[in-house]
Amino acid sequence: MTGWELAAICVAGVVAGAINAVVGSGSLITFPTLVALGVDPVTANVSNTIGLVPGSFTAAYGYRAELQGQRERLLRLGLASAIGALAGGILLLFLDPDVFEVVVVALIALACLLVLVQPRLNAWVAARRDRPHPHGGTALWLGVLASGVYGGYFGAAQGVLLIGLLGIFLDDHLQRVNAAKNVLALIVNGVAAALFVVVADVDWQAVAGVALGAIAGGFLGARLGRRIPAPVLRGIIVCVGVAAIIVLVYG
Repeated sequence: MTGWELAAICVAGVVAGAINAVVGSGSLITFPTLVALGVDPVTANVSNTIGLVPGSFTAAYGYRAELQGQRERLLRLGLASAIGALAGGILLLFLDPDVFEVVVVALIALACLLVLVQPRLNAWVAARRDRPHPHGGTALWLGVLASGVYGGYFGAAQGVLLIGLLGIFLDDHLQRVNAAKNVLALIVNGVAAALFVVVADVDWQAVAGVALGAIAGGFLGARLGRRIPAPVLRGIIVCVGVAAIIVLVYG
């Protein structure tokens, strides 16, 4: 791999790290870049997941103020993310890559819809429950488990899906939801990466390029994302989700 190719991967990593911190879907930048530079698609997906882990960490750290008081919630939901990520990583290694194509597009579309209608759904759910569940209940745990499976298989737009789920089931404002999303995405990427390091073919030059860029992008994205008003952030989330659908369908 040439110096220019590594530089291109680093730039893609910066953009992806920033997008992941604010919304998710950064893999739609780095994964196609790796494939365009000649990396085998499965190896590119594996290497991309590993490379984005440091950026996920910096993004979660950047939201540390919004994470206060969410420890027990994240321990519960983090377990679901870890189990799902392990299952998704195994699926990536052993199933036909085309199996999830239709499901992936449907999940992203559902996530965008959830983000759009989240305020009304929050009011509807609140009016029909005796008391808000601080951790989202069984339905959210299962939803996070499913999103973990998806994220372990192909992580693009898992942030959009997570924000949609967390926003519906948690009685909390969007910036705290986004902070929780970053931690859960970190768990998914970390568990899948650990699996891939042990059993998959990895392009370590690609990993290094993505990781270096994602670290910087995660910090930048966290600083920006924490200053975005909730309605604007909601609009960004939907736009990225729609872009993800277009890339996956027509890319």
